[in-house]
Amino acid sequence: MSIKLYVEGGGDSKALTTDCRRGFRKFFEKAGLAGRMPRIRACGDRRNAYDDFKTALKNGGEVPILLVDAEDPFTAGSSWEHLRNRVGDGWDRPDGASNDHCHLMVQVMESWFLADRSALESFYGQGFQPSALPPNPRLEQVRKADVLRGLARATRSLKTKKKPYRKGSDSFEILGRIDPSRVESVAPSAKLLLDVLRAGGPTS
Repeated sequence: MSIKLYVEGGGDSKALTTDCRRGFRKFFEKAGLAGRMPRIRACGDRRNAYDDFKTALKNGGEVPILLVDAEDPFTAGSSWEHLRNRVGDGWDRPDGASNDHCHLMVQVMESWFLADRSALESFYGQGFQPSALPPNPRLEQVRKADVLRGLARATRSLKTKKKPYRKGSDSFEILGRIDPSRVESVAPSAKLLLDVLRAGGPTS
């Protein structure tokens, strides 16, 4: 039975949705999942991702997995507990869903970029300032605002045709360039997701 990943991201445009799927596909291929790739559904906002996941879980016929940003610090418990307790979400774990069915990009997808600064430097080129990025090696403790602010500062004085970082197509192009092994070495949440996919789907 195939795995289908319901991902927060992609926005409302067809082009950005395509970029989102492509970026995740490249990331997963480099993580060793070529030949057993999950199908990727770019759902736009996080609530859409949750609702689409619930529908797929209820209908059966595939193995759905939810992947959304944590948005806030993730301290203890399961991803479902975090999403139930987080103000603005309040999502219950659907019947039939295990802990392996839900994963978090802690605290935001761009946090993963910080694990592979060489990929950022290669993408942005001359004028990129890696020293402006948050120094904390424990990615899951870096606040979302600090991640996005650091990327904006690191790219504000570029001497190339690249523009300063902003969410959009650049986000997913960078995602497709970073090294998954570097990400999972410093982000346990990312390692958990990749381990579940490598194992062929949820087991708990």
